[in-house]
Amino acid sequence: MAIASSIIAVFMALLVLFVRMKASKKPTSAKKIILPPIFMSTGALMFLDPVFRVTKGELIEAVVLGAFFSIFLIKTSKFEVKNGAIYLKRSKAFIFILIGLLVIRIGLKSYLGRTIDYRQLSGMFYLLAFSMIVPWRIAMYVMYKKLERRLKYQSPILTT
Repeated sequence: MAIASSIIAVFMALLVLFVRMKASKKPTSAKKIILPPIFMSTGALMFLDPVFRVTKGELIEAVVLGAFFSIFLIKTSKFEVKNGAIYLKRSKAFIFILIGLLVIRIGLKSYLGRTIDYRQLSGMFYLLAFSMIVPWRIAMYVMYKKLERRLKYQSPILTT
């Protein structure tokens, strides 16, 4: 089970890289920034089943670690203006951070999997991921809105 979930995690990381690279070729919008955590929030339904529930300590650990990891994603997410539109800027560091997070995740999963039931561990990793994506997307939204306001009040000649 641990090997299968690790393989799935690798494919998910590759998917994120692909989506991020593709996204940098098209203008972004507030909607594109906000929707991923909203869609991801449906995963919280897993906690309706008691086997996925975590202890208060595990909850705090997952949320704090997720918030810490979000710092790296926030630092590598920048926007740029091209032809009057706002684009997510490509970052070479993002790839290395994502790979690093994947390695840490697999390491933690194999270590913690010895003492924590895999279903509870799934709940913890969901909370970690959600606690990472929410601050990251909020920071991206704030950066986007600042740039959008600045762009709105600039002369059209200056935005190219």
